[in-house]
Amino acid sequence: MTSPAEQLLPSTQRALLHRIAIAQAEGRSPSLAAAVQRSGQAVWNGSRTCVDGHAPDSDTQFRIGSLTKTFTAVLVLRLRDEGLLDLGDPLEKYLPGTGAGDATIHQLLGHSAGLAAESPAPWWERTPGSLRPGLADVLGEQGRMHAPGRRHHYSNPGYTLLGSLIEAVRGASWAEVLRTEILEPLGMHRTSPQAQAPHAGGWAVHPWADVMLPEPAEDLGLMAPAGQLWSTTADLLRFAVFLAEGDDRVLAAASVAEMRAPAAPTEPGDWDGHYGLGLQVVRRRGRTLIGHTGSLPGFVAALWISIEDDVAAVAFANATSGVPVGEVAAELVGIVAEAEPRIPDPWRPLPEVDDELLALTGPWYWGTRTNILRLTPDRGFELQPLNGQGRGARFTARRDGTWIGLDGYYAGEILRVVRNDDGSVNHLDLGSFVLTREPYDPAAAVPGGVDEDGWRGLGS
Repeated sequence: MTSPAEQLLPSTQRALLHRIAIAQAEGRSPSLAAAVQRSGQAVWNGSRTCVDGHAPDSDTQFRIGSLTKTFTAVLVLRLRDEGLLDLGDPLEKYLPGTGAGDATIHQLLGHSAGLAAESPAPWWERTPGSLRPGLADVLGEQGRMHAPGRRHHYSNPGYTLLGSLIEAVRGASWAEVLRTEILEPLGMHRTSPQAQAPHAGGWAVHPWADVMLPEPAEDLGLMAPAGQLWSTTADLLRFAVFLAEGDDRVLAAASVAEMRAPAAPTEPGDWDGHYGLGLQVVRRRGRTLIGHTGSLPGFVAALWISIEDDVAAVAFANATSGVPVGEVAAELVGIVAEAEPRIPDPWRPLPEVDDELLALTGPWYWGTRTNILRLTPDRGFELQPLNGQGRGARFTARRDGTWIGLDGYYAGEILRVVRNDDGSVNHLDLGSFVLTREPYDPAAAVPGGVDEDGWRGLGS
C-alpha cells in the first residue's frame, strides 16, 4: 500500500492502462487519453492511439462538450454569492423577452425548467452558431415540454439562457468572463472555446466497418455555454481539485458543495444518481462520484471525482460514439480506490480545549430517544442517534452563538442552547424540539410538561 504522496504501484498502473486499452480497442476510437489524480496530484496519465508515434498526452486538447455546463454553473453561482442575483429569481428579471422568463435560475441550472432538450433544426452540434443569431432561434416555438420544477429534463437551450444571463449581468462575453473568473485563477491555460494546438481531430467511426469520417468542429455561438469548450486531462484535473475543495478565488467550498445537492426530482426508478447545479452525481459500485460527461460530434469526455476516496479521473476519446468514457472514468477511479485505499490522516487532538463546548457533548434525549452530540474540530457539532438509525446532522457555528444544520433532516435548522437564570444549561432547542440530559427531564422546559409522579412500572 502506498501513501498519497507516492506514485501508484506498478500493478495499479498496469490495471489502468489495461482498462483504457480495452476501451480504445473495443470502442474503436482513433485515440483515447485518460489521467488519474489522488490527493490533488496527478499520479497517472495514459493514452492509446491507432497512429504510431502520435498518442495524445496530458497537454493535448479534446472537445469536452457538456462538461462546459459545469463551468457555466460556477459563473452563475459566483453572481449569486456576490449578491447580484438570487437563484429563486425568474430569468425575466435579468433577461427579459426570452419567452421562458418565468423559469427560475435554479430551475435552469438543474434542468427542471421544462424546456426542450435541443434547439430547433438544423442540428445545432453540427452547424455554425451563426444560424442561431438570437435566443428566439435557440428556443424556437416548441414551448415547454414539462411544467417548471416538476421533473429533471436535460436542456441545452436552458444553459444557453444561463450564458446570456451571465453576459447581461457582467456586461462582458461569456468567454471573457469564463477566462478571467475561472480559467486564469485556476491555471487552466489549456482550456479554451476554440481549439489550440496540439489538439485531437474529431472522427466518426462507421458502426459496421473499420473506416472513419471527419466530423466538423463548429463554433456554437450562443449555444457555447452548453458545450463549446476544449480542454486537456491536466487542466480538468486542476478543475477536479476545485470541484472537490472549492477555491475562494473562484467559488467558496460551501457553494461548490451546494452544486452537488439534488436540484429536481429524478426520473422514476432512477436511484443511482441525480443532477445538482451543473453537476452530475452518480453511484457506481457503492461509490459516490461527482462530475459531468460530455459529447459533441467527434468527441466524448468524462470527469468523475470521488470525494471520499480523494481520487479523480478524466477520460477523452475522439470518436462520436463507441467508447463509454463515463464508465471508463468511473472504473479508473475505482481501480485506484480499491487497489490502494486512501490512508487516513493521523488522529490529532484539538489544539485547545473549550470547556463550555466540551460540557455540551455526550448524550441528549429527544423524548426517550438517545442522541450523541460530538464536538467537531471547527467548533461545530455532530448529532447522531445512539443506535445509528434516525435523524442526524452536522452543525456549524454561527456568530450569534447558535449552530446551523449542514445536512440531513436538520439542514438549515438552528440548534441553540437554552440556559437557566443562573447560566446552567436547561435544554437544547433544535427547530422547536427539546433535547434534555435525561429522558423527559422534569427540570427542563419540556412542552406539555412532565407527569409529577414520574416513571412507573406495570404495577404502579
